[in-house]
Amino acid sequence: MGPLTETTPKPLLPVADRPLAAHVADAAVAAGADELILTVGYGGDRVREYFGDERAGVPVRYAEQPAQLGTADALAVAADLIDVDFAVLNGDSLYEAADLRRLFAAAPRVGAVEVSNPSAYGVLVTDGDVVTEVREKPADPPSNLINAGAYSFPADAVDLLDVPESERGERELTDVLDRVVERDELEVVRFDEWLDVGRPWELLEANERRLPGRADESAAGAAPDGGVRSAEGESGPADPASPRVHPDATLRGDVVVEAGSSVGPGVVIDGPVRVRSGATVGPNAYLRGATLVGEGAHVGHAVEIKNSVLLAGATVGHLSYVGDSVLGRDVNLGAGTNVANLRHDGEAVSLDVKGERTSTGRRKFGTVLGPDVKTGIQTGIDAGVTLSAGARTEPGENVTRDR
Repeated sequence: MGPLTETTPKPLLPVADRPLAAHVADAAVAAGADELILTVGYGGDRVREYFGDERAGVPVRYAEQPAQLGTADALAVAADLIDVDFAVLNGDSLYEAADLRRLFAAAPRVGAVEVSNPSAYGVLVTDGDVVTEVREKPADPPSNLINAGAYSFPADAVDLLDVPESERGERELTDVLDRVVERDELEVVRFDEWLDVGRPWELLEANERRLPGRADESAAGAAPDGGVRSAEGESGPADPASPRVHPDATLRGDVVVEAGSSVGPGVVIDGPVRVRSGATVGPNAYLRGATLVGEGAHVGHAVEIKNSVLLAGATVGHLSYVGDSVLGRDVNLGAGTNVANLRHDGEAVSLDVKGERTSTGRRKFGTVLGPDVKTGIQTGIDAGVTLSAGARTEPGENVTRDR
């Protein structure tokens, strides 16, 4: 996630109405978990502040991982808190409660999905529904079935965690899985939905899947968080008397405007869109596609935002276009800043990830701006460009390379 995580732990990056890790926790609770244990490291205080001591009536406890030495190590630091059968879930993936319910029903089990690029994951070799081998990122995958980073284990599996370091210098949970395969019958549970959210375009996809917010909100009327939700085809919110949405604003599709935010005159919003608390939109702005306007963010006059995520405090003040992009905390775009998001040759846009040019798989993808980026007026940013935290551009500059 590059510059986005310089001020925000990845599990706290926003997906619709809550952080990524909260989606994981809520799916686990809905699937029947009676306790949550969060292993924390970088940004652990912020994770504790968000989750507190309970979530939806389920107690929450924490284990501290002083150094990020791998997924098996992350589980090992929590081992003293475990004395019953348990499940392990990645904090940066999207799961469905129905899938987790089947995973939790017995142990040991592993969640699995079929993907088109299995060589990027741990691949499962199976005999029927029983795992016979786990191959980590093989060059020649034996199947398209991969490990989804979700497991149910018997209580004594904590005795199997002392695995050696891998070639990456980490203690890997997949090596623990190998030990489970040798000792027990490890059953596969095929998931209907799963998304690994490890890169900026996957954060966009997560929001595309989950916007505008919680599934228990009604199609129209007051949202549980005190906001206003539009109904398909209506002009303005379901409650036109709300002081948060100007009568001359038009909201279409699935739109949530949270309490404490405001939508000005002449604004058009085509959902799914969520405007978080404290954010302001307009006048005369256009929001469309799967778009999240974060807490305290500002979208101003004659600005178009399409299919993008604005983190808390980001400002796109006037006369700008942002498409298929992720803007970090407190970004400020000067007037007339425009983001390119399309390759005319039909090829997918690529980004630099850990020093390697990596395809997003998307013909349309814009930019990733780290926290506190500021652009001069009339800046142009090419598709696939990443600007690191605190980067600046000159007025009238066309940015074609990462900075």
